[in-house]
Amino acid sequence: MVIKFSIFNALLFFVVFSLSINANAQVKKTTTTKTTNSKTKATKKPLPAKSIAKVKTQKANNDPLEGVHRVKLITDSGIIIIRLYDSTPLHRDNFVKLVKQGFYDSLLFHRVIPEFMIQGGDPQSKNAESGAMLGNGGGDMTRIPAEFKPSLYHKKGVLAAARDGNPEKASSACQFYIVDGKPFTDEQLNQLEQGRGMKYTEEQRTVYKTIGGTPHLDMGYTVFGEVESGMEVIGKISHAAKDGNNRPLTDIRMHIELIK
Repeated sequence: MVIKFSIFNALLFFVVFSLSINANAQVKKTTTTKTTNSKTKATKKPLPAKSIAKVKTQKANNDPLEGVHRVKLITDSGIIIIRLYDSTPLHRDNFVKLVKQGFYDSLLFHRVIPEFMIQGGDPQSKNAESGAMLGNGGGDMTRIPAEFKPSLYHKKGVLAAARDGNPEKASSACQFYIVDGKPFTDEQLNQLEQGRGMKYTEEQRTVYKTIGGTPHLDMGYTVFGEVESGMEVIGKISHAAKDGNNRPLTDIRMHIELIK
């Protein structure tokens, strides 16, 4: 009986000891899990104000209107506000560079045609004598590669780059024009499509039939901005009295500055 009792006690002790070990292991595991969870929760603290501000700034920078360049074109006939397209970066950056340099200050609108366009930017126009033919200046400057975009077309009020007859249709580095234009009919647009192998969208057709433009220049000259205000000034300049070379009889000078 003594031996049996001792064995029984030994077995009982072993069972109790095993249960104790399992219980301790479970407590340790639970403690470890809590500690890990505590550390995990600690990493999910609210972002500090500076970080939130940074995230907001990053989101703002993704806004398609963010970073848009606008210029104020001041003329003897009034002020024109123009937005430059970010989708034509070569022309945008070149124009901004020249504006910052004061390149356009005191230059003339040397060619104006009602229901067509007004053109300026010839550096020779700054000190040109009355009646002198203009439009060839700036040829010694590096041309800007064409940036044709089907979505950028010659509707009334767009800013586009002038050019000579180079086969690449690269733009003048400095001369530009603003479209005055006129409305076109469906028949006229159909003829342009057939003759030039292009297709206008319904939206483009509607614009050309209502506010007008110069569709025959599409995909031939780079459009790189548009007028936001001052269309009446363009109409006034385009109708100015002029000589046989379409140069206004009274000088119409310009000053261009960036809007910040």
